[in-house]
Amino acid sequence: MRLHAVLSRYAMLPLVAIISCLQLKSQSIQVTIDSQAGKPVINRNIYGHFAEHLGACIYGGFFVGDSSRIPNSAGVRNDIIDALKKLKVPVLRWPGGCFADTYHWKDGVGAKAKRPSIVNTWWGGVTEDNSFGTHDFLNMCEKIGAAPYLAGNVGSGTVQELTEWVQYVNFGGASPMSKMRKDNGRENPWNVQFWGVGNEAWGCGGNMTAEYYANEYRKYATFMSDWGNSSKLFRIASGANSGDFKWTEVLMRDIPHHMLEGVALHHYAVIDWNNKSSSTAFTEQQYMSSLKSALKMEELVTKHSAIMDKYDPAKKVALIVDEWGGWYNVEPGTNPGFLFQQNTIRDAMIAGVTLNIFNNHADRVRMANLAQTVNVLQAVILTNREKMLLTPTYHVMEMYNVHQDAALVPVTFRSPDYVLGNDTLAAVSISASTDTNGNTHISLVNIDPARSHEVRFSAGNIKHKAISGRILSSPKIQDFNSFEQPDKIRPVPFNGFTNTSDLVTIKLPPASVVVLKMN
Repeated sequence: MRLHAVLSRYAMLPLVAIISCLQLKSQSIQVTIDSQAGKPVINRNIYGHFAEHLGACIYGGFFVGDSSRIPNSAGVRNDIIDALKKLKVPVLRWPGGCFADTYHWKDGVGAKAKRPSIVNTWWGGVTEDNSFGTHDFLNMCEKIGAAPYLAGNVGSGTVQELTEWVQYVNFGGASPMSKMRKDNGRENPWNVQFWGVGNEAWGCGGNMTAEYYANEYRKYATFMSDWGNSSKLFRIASGANSGDFKWTEVLMRDIPHHMLEGVALHHYAVIDWNNKSSSTAFTEQQYMSSLKSALKMEELVTKHSAIMDKYDPAKKVALIVDEWGGWYNVEPGTNPGFLFQQNTIRDAMIAGVTLNIFNNHADRVRMANLAQTVNVLQAVILTNREKMLLTPTYHVMEMYNVHQDAALVPVTFRSPDYVLGNDTLAAVSISASTDTNGNTHISLVNIDPARSHEVRFSAGNIKHKAISGRILSSPKIQDFNSFEQPDKIRPVPFNGFTNTSDLVTIKLPPASVVVLKMN
């Protein structure tokens, strides 16, 4: 048994209600709510997504062209637009990823017949025609209702190229770039707030040292706005690869904080980069290894946040986890460079525990971007010509969107262990929040594929009229939605609880995600 003290800095605050107690023999989980003001809000952008020019994410995924028989709006699939609107996608990152540092934005604007092609050297060596560019992406974001997050080219680009992109999409006055935008059919600027200054500068973005990149960042950030950043750009530095804590230290030490709004972090749940396992035909030991890698996010966020606290105790600079998710071997018979993989109950577990971690660190984590939205890695949507399906990960993120912009409920709990051989992990993960209507939402994940746990909620001083819930689960952790059975895994009403005036008892099934609502 191991003790999880999530957000222990709240331990000295007055606790007004105990809302949860899980009991398994002598083990218990207690979830507490503090009604005092000043609790962090779970930023909606924690539930962000990522769309790179990679495999069939853009071409053949989002974008089918306006001449396609598949119903579309300006070439973007209508079924994907509808699905992402329901998901309440708050922010979408584009065009990469590694692709961003080879992408030259001017090649993707203007008459499509005149656009030059580009060879995607990072992902499959395919030739793209640049028919999906800045206008297509930003207009698509408007349809979805998502804020765009543009990743700028630092690796092979120039300061002038990036600053002209900022002016092209944001400047409403008279300038060569705004004139070009208007000539290309867009009168009003899009006013893009989020900008990545390069991507993975330690690797595919230029193989730079942290010290060299910090200087490059300072140069780019200087010219992206004016003296005081009056345009309120949210500039995000290319951050660390997983546990490279020195990278974060150097950036926080060497970049003036008035030039820095966010620092990125990338971490994937990978068993072994040389043997990542099948996305569907995996063993329980491989399942355990994947979840162990996913749960490492707690340590990474905690340690990177501690470094940021050292230089920024007021927490003005955000930690942006703009790439995360499960990474496995590609599906047999598909292009290895396209990173197409299936999405199982294992991915639902990864999504649930990771989002709980982000929620519980809402004071510093203020954006995250799942990799990736369509047909790539831990995608929420898969397509096959006219067919489209929603993955288990989609359903978890849809269930969890009740936490967007809600006040965090700090949690402290003791979890039973999930044990397999010599490996041990906490079986249960929890986060909770209270929305602006006074409803409390509690998300619980039981990663143990064999054991259920009884959960008892004591309502305490919380006045609630009713409790409802939804659950996502399936008999096998290898189960997935296919184009033949697209609804095999989907959320269903959760009725596995009893509710008295002050006590709620539930049974959390094996390998399940449950979201409860107390209203």
